[in-house]
Amino acid sequence: MSISRINRINEEAKKEISSIIRELKDPRVNHTLLSVVAVDITKDLRWCKVFISVLGDEKLQNDAIDGLKSAAGFVRKELGHRLPMRYTPEIIFELDHSIEYGAHINKLLHDI
Repeated sequence: MSISRINRINEEAKKEISSIIRELKDPRVNHTLLSVVAVDITKDLRWCKVFISVLGDEKLQNDAIDGLKSAAGFVRKELGHRLPMRYTPEIIFELDHSIEYGAHINKLLHDI
């Protein structure tokens, strides 16, 4: 499978997963403080790693990831309905700290 096709699938999956997450009714998943940073689907389309950034303290971040992990089956089912793929990948949610890190670096640069 070509790299450009995988990249297109990753981008489409990112848009759809973001949309699906906004529909979740789990109180642990605060939609205003959560964003999908990146999606990485394996070449065999069996696994999908979703990198999530959550603004807030560590407890809020862990609660959001726990809520998403418990809703992974629903997200997978909805993704299967929305994207025409032969296989619907298993979804793994991971916490991403890149936005926090970028804000920290920006603050350090601003202080200098």
